[in-house]
This record gives sequence, structure tokens and C-alpha cells, in this order.
Amino acid sequence: MVQRQFPNPKELAQLMRFKAPTMNPTDRRLEHALTIADLRRIAHRRTPKAAFEYTEGAAEGEISLARARQAFQDIEFHPGILRNVADVDTSREALGGPSAFPFAIAPTGFTRLMQTEGEIAGAGAAGAAGIPFTLSTLGTTSIENVRAANPDGRLWFQLYVMRERERSYELVRRAAAAGFDTLHFTVDTPVAGARLRDKRNGFSIPPQLTPKTVLNAIPRPAWWINFLTTEPLTFASLSSTGGTVGELLDSAMDPTISFDDLEIIRGMWPGKLVVKGVQTLADAKILAGLGVDGIVLSNHGGRQLDRAPVPFELLPEVAREVGGDTEVLVDTGIMSGADIVAAVALGAKSTMVGRAYLYGLMAGGRRGVDKTIEILSNEIVRTMKLLEVRTLDELGPQHVTQLSRFTRVRPAVAAQAEAIAEAKPRTVRAPRTTAAAKPTTARAAKTAAATAAPAKTVAAKSATAKTAARTTASSAPGRTATKSTKPAVAKATAPDAAAPDAD
Repeated sequence: MVQRQFPNPKELAQLMRFKAPTMNPTDRRLEHALTIADLRRIAHRRTPKAAFEYTEGAAEGEISLARARQAFQDIEFHPGILRNVADVDTSREALGGPSAFPFAIAPTGFTRLMQTEGEIAGAGAAGAAGIPFTLSTLGTTSIENVRAANPDGRLWFQLYVMRERERSYELVRRAAAAGFDTLHFTVDTPVAGARLRDKRNGFSIPPQLTPKTVLNAIPRPAWWINFLTTEPLTFASLSSTGGTVGELLDSAMDPTISFDDLEIIRGMWPGKLVVKGVQTLADAKILAGLGVDGIVLSNHGGRQLDRAPVPFELLPEVAREVGGDTEVLVDTGIMSGADIVAAVALGAKSTMVGRAYLYGLMAGGRRGVDKTIEILSNEIVRTMKLLEVRTLDELGPQHVTQLSRFTRVRPAVAAQAEAIAEAKPRTVRAPRTTAAAKPTTARAAKTAAATAAPAKTVAAKSATAKTAARTTASSAPGRTATKSTKPAVAKATAPDAAAPDAD
């Protein structure tokens, strides 16, 4: 039987230590955020629907984005044991300079619409954390002001080649003069993708006040107060700011962009040149052969061509084929530090995070971006320690298995056709016989056919088995319900030269 006693006041006092309340409302919100998903929920509460869904949404059915996020979830880590991981080194040399962690803040357009501090918050937080910050051509803060916000840190500039070429060239010259060290030449936006959420929400630049937007603003007064009482939105590269995002992009972007434009920009830019928006192995090989300093495997966050290849699935083979000649980065779908560790293990030199950064910005401005970086960096450190690796260079394919859900059809169909051709019986012409010998020959042929039938069946079964083996091997990257080893996944996650449209 349990013996009971009166509580000792001294012992009770030790149990009743109350936490001091956090008075600042922003800090109070952010201290409860443990993951990027938590920051997203806060951002959703505080941001008008149209602005939040501009960040959240993707193109058409948003299949590309969903697949990209699922691909990061569909991995299996393989930790080591009995290694000293009291201290781990998360730093990495990327594109000619240091980075405290293997991720950079990705370029985002119209950023001050998400939260009024915009790129100033992102650049300042990145500089404080020792990671690169990337300014978009469609940013809402000038090149010079971003440099002022991050005077000593690494800055990258993302370039769209516009119809008015001289406008793009001027941005290149300004970025170089401001000390930006890397240029991201973007190749996946000849026209704007169909961003249906923006159309349904009537999202325009600048935002238009309608009864619907006013009603949506009532529970979010802080956003509107900030928007209406701060400097009006300006864009470094657009002469007109009226219309939907898609209309603005279509009016500025040029579908005639070519390798000639890449060569011109290469001649103008004194720093590292990266091509952003690569989606096939064939193109990665071409660019590596041209001597670019890096490529970013990206489908633009799923915001351009829906059902585009998943960059994380392309990564292993691209890194293996061209990683020795050029640096490979990856974006789209990254929502945790574990995602970043997996990408590094499969060959990425670094990664880029966009939505995760914007969720933090919307949740709490500069402090929210600091929180995003803190969450991701803590997750990277924890994942490395649990894998028992001390440096990023120790990470490799042996630490990650990409699991698969789907089977790519084209390789399977090709294997089936080949097997059918192999199993097809060849016609053998019988020798001519005399009329008298015909019955005997017919009976012999019948007997031979009966004897050959089992052999034919065995041959057919053998061919079927070969077909299944080839189909299984070729479809491993495409997502079956079972595990697949990393080398097999990598082999078919990107098309080869003979089938450039296999993805």
C-alpha cells in the first residue's frame, strides 16, 4: 500500500518555479515555433490571403511542388555508430566562398509584399548567420540597399534576361559594382507559369483594395498598417507595376533567350556564374562543358511547368556525372535541416531555401528570418550527430536511400518490347519433300512441335523473368512501393542522351 505524507513546503517551492512572461508579442509568437511548419502556421494567421498564397502556391495543379516535398520525405537515413560527434563542422566552401551552413537564402520576388521588412531582413539575417543571400531581379529592395543591409556578407544576384536587354545588363553592372560575388542566370522562365491561386485571389502588384481584401484584412491590421505607412513598393527592373504577377512576368521576360545571351552575360560578369533552373542531365552536361561555375537543379519551386522533374530526384546522377566539373546546388521542397543533409549526402554542394525563409519573414520580420535559420541550422547539426558524421564531407550516398513510389513508364515499355522480340520464335523453312513422304513429314512435324512446346514455354518464362528484372532495375528511381538503393535511383532519375525527354 502506498504511504502518503503532507507535502514539504521547501520541496513544493522548488517545483513551482514560474517562467517569466515574454512581453514582446513577436518574440512570444516565435518562441513556440519549433519547425518550419510552425512558422508557416504563424505566417498564415498574420498575412492576408492573397500575399500568403502567392508564397504558398505553385503552378496549375501544384503537382511539382507536392512531389518535390514528398521526395524529401521518401528517404531513409543510415546512421553510423560509435563515433565521436561531440562537435560537428557544418561549414562549406561553395562557389568560391565560405558558408557557415550548406544552404543559402533563395531569390524571391515581391518580397516586401510578404512583410514590410522584405529583403533587408533576409540579407541582414543571412549576413549574421554567415550564409549567402540571393537578391531577385524582381526584388523590392535595390541592389545597393541590400548591400548596405549586409555590408560584409556574401551576396548573390539572380538575373532574368528581359525583353529590354539593356535593363538586364545594367542590373549585372550594378550587382558587380556592389560586390555581389555570384550571378544566377535563370533559364526556366521564358514565360510565366499558370499560378492559379493568384488569379483566383485577384492578386496584383500593387494590391488592390476590394470588399474581399478589406474583409480579409480585418483580423490582420498589422500587415496593412505596415504596408500603408512604409515606403511604396518599387522594383529595380520593371517600369510598370500594374497587373497580376503572371502578366508582369510575361511583359518583362523574353521567350527568345538563348545560349548567346548566356555568353554575353559571361563576358560581363567578373564573379562566379551559375545557371539556375536546370532540369535534365543532358542540359547539365552541356553547361558543364561550357565551363559554368555551377548549376542549380530547380523547377522554380514548382511555380513554372507543373509535373516538371523533381530536382532532388535528379540530384544523384547529375552530381555523379558533372559534379567533378561544376558545383551542383538544389532547391524546391526543402522544409527542414534533414532535407538539406540528405541533399548534401547525395552530391549537392549547397542548397537554397525560399518558402521556408518567407514563412519566417511573414511570421516575424527579421526575427522571424533569424528563427528560420536557427531552426534549419539546429536540425542540420542534430541530423549530422545522429548520423554520426563530423563534417559535411563525410556525408555520402551510403547515408541515404531514396525510397520510391512510382514507376517511370518509358524504360519499362522499352524493356518489354526488347523481351518480346527476344522471345518471338523464328520461322524455319522445312525442306521440300516428295508427295509420298508428306504424311510422314507432317506427322514428324506435329511430333516435333509437341516436343518443342515445353521448351518454348520455358524460353518464354525465361524471357519474362529477364523482362521483370530489367523493368525493376530501370524503374527503381521512379517510385515503387519498396526501397531502392541509391545507385539504382540515381541511374534513372535523369534522362540519358538517347532519351532526353524520359523525365
